[in-house]
Amino acid sequence: MKRIKVYCGSNPGTRSEYTTAAEELGSLLARKKIELLYGGGRRGLMGKLADAALRNGGHVIGVIPEKLFTSEAVHNELTDLRVVKTMHERKALLAELADGFIVLPGGYGTFEELFEMMAWGQLGWHDKPLAFLNSVGFYDPLMVFLDHAAQEGFIRVRPREWIILEHRAEAVLDRMKRY
Repeated sequence: MKRIKVYCGSNPGTRSEYTTAAEELGSLLARKKIELLYGGGRRGLMGKLADAALRNGGHVIGVIPEKLFTSEAVHNELTDLRVVKTMHERKALLAELADGFIVLPGGYGTFEELFEMMAWGQLGWHDKPLAFLNSVGFYDPLMVFLDHAAQEGFIRVRPREWIILEHRAEAVLDRMKRY
């Protein structure tokens, strides 16, 4: 694993554990010399993740659409910042560059990108590991729903058979290495 794309919120959430998880993951990626790929923002969990990686000497690549490239939204201290025209270009470039994907807590944008990578994986368009860093059980309700969708015949491969679900960053990376 040379590069990992991390999906997470541009808001911090209501619990300090979410920020702690983002900072621990960013630090760990830097220490393990794994490049961080993310959305290029400086707010919320995205900013905390990138800051932690940078503080620890990590290589951080941000990809941000032109419409979000403002002095308020973009992280100006990244190792590599790429500006693209659309969200579609952003997602395609990040997916292409990544060796695997990790999902932290987030909102609509995080969910949309997560589900796209899940669908692409099920269609065989990528065979890269997908992991949830399930800080304080944030994704437990989603996993129950995905199990239900599989049980009802709408998802062919049960999510728990191929999605990595862990509560600690170190455990996520260990399992991704074995993928």
